[in-house]
This record gives sequence, structure tokens and C-alpha cells, in this order.
Amino acid sequence: MLHKTRGIVLHSFMYNDKYAITQIYTEEFGRVSYLTAKSKGKHTRVPKSLFHALAVLDLEVEHKNLRDIQRIKEAKVHLPLSSVLFDPVKSTVSIFLAEFISHISKDIQSNKMLFDFICQSMRIFDLAEDGIANFHLVFMIRSSIFLGFYPNAEGYMPNMFFDMQNGEFVLTKPFHPHFLNPDDSRIFLLLLRMNYENMHTFSFSGKQRVSIINRMLEYYKLHLSDFPEMKSLEVFQSFFHE
Repeated sequence: MLHKTRGIVLHSFMYNDKYAITQIYTEEFGRVSYLTAKSKGKHTRVPKSLFHALAVLDLEVEHKNLRDIQRIKEAKVHLPLSSVLFDPVKSTVSIFLAEFISHISKDIQSNKMLFDFICQSMRIFDLAEDGIANFHLVFMIRSSIFLGFYPNAEGYMPNMFFDMQNGEFVLTKPFHPHFLNPDDSRIFLLLLRMNYENMHTFSFSGKQRVSIINRMLEYYKLHLSDFPEMKSLEVFQSFFHE
């Protein structure tokens, strides 16, 4: 049966000489693996050039519940992106976030609010000229809203600890090891105050950026089962470790 859905491209890998398998986060079905041809033919209804990291597409797909790999009948651009394709920094951020989205969407069938958030984020990212170094930080922390574990910053006071296991700031050091010391907790609070509109006003050192993103990934590992190591992390951090 054919279905129409929007989809966000995550990544592709070779299947055989003629086909690749492309992982797409779809609005209707969640994360799905699709068989895509490697052909660049001008008249194909599924052009290879469309399937770059975080491309937002309109898809017509076959979907059978018992099939592990589905098929795409037609693909078109839903959200045109320009700077994301040609800016090397934005392209690197896109690859990192595509891997991140792949991990956070692994166990969910569909989440329309998360999907809409990603689409809107990509629209903002493509147009953004300032604050690019903070975009991924805002994206990662705001994504937790739609997954049910956004940190609670109510009642924060100086010298509090951030309890990552329970997602809240506390007065005394937790008995478990998953917490931030008061200095790191203060920086984490700044992260919670950032959004796409004000992200250009926040400045972090290279050391702080490395610490923030590592702690963010630790936070996700605590709240999502089987969240793996990010393969693109080392290359990605080299762009922002100044």
C-alpha cells in the first residue's frame, strides 16, 4: 500500500552495486530504512542527489509492517536548503545531528511534535548567520522536551548541583555519580536559557563546549536505553574547539 509522508534523511550506506539503504525519520512511521537506487538518471522519481543529511523530503512510499526495508516510489524536496549544503561547518553540524536524531528516534514509532521541531530547526539553521556554534546545543537540549526528560530549572540558586539522573538542580551532592558540580551546573543553566533567537549572544570556550556536549550526551544515555557512542563526535568537535 502506498502512503505519503514527510521524511528527514539521516544517513545512507551501500547495500550492493545498484542500491543503498537510506535511513529516514518519517512523520508517519518514525525511523525507517528504505532501499534507494544509486542511479543518477535525470528521469528517476527518486533522485540520489536529494538524500543528503537532514534533507526534508515529501515521500510516496510502500510500507509493509512485516518488511524490514521499505521502498520509495517518489521523492521531492519539501524544505529547500541552500547554506546547509554548501557551508562546510553547517554540513558537519548536519551530519552530527543526523546521527543524533537516528539514535533518539530508534525506539519511537512516530512523534509529530518532534518531527515538526526538527523541520522548523532546519529552516532556522539554513537561514542563520550568527550563533552557528551554539545551534546544536540548543537543538539537543530542546529535543528532550519532546522525549519527556527536559531538565527542570525551577528553584535554581548558585552553588546547586545538577542531578542528571533526575533532571533537576539540587542543594546537596547526589549519592549517585551522575551529577554536575556547581560550576558546571551554572554553565548547564545557561544552556537551558538559550534558544534559536538568542543563541548568538552566548559565548563558550573550547573546553567548555567539549564539556557541555559530553555531558549532554551522558544525559541522553541516562534517559534513553542503548544510546550509543556518537561516531561523528570527534570530527564534529574539532570545528568548535577553539
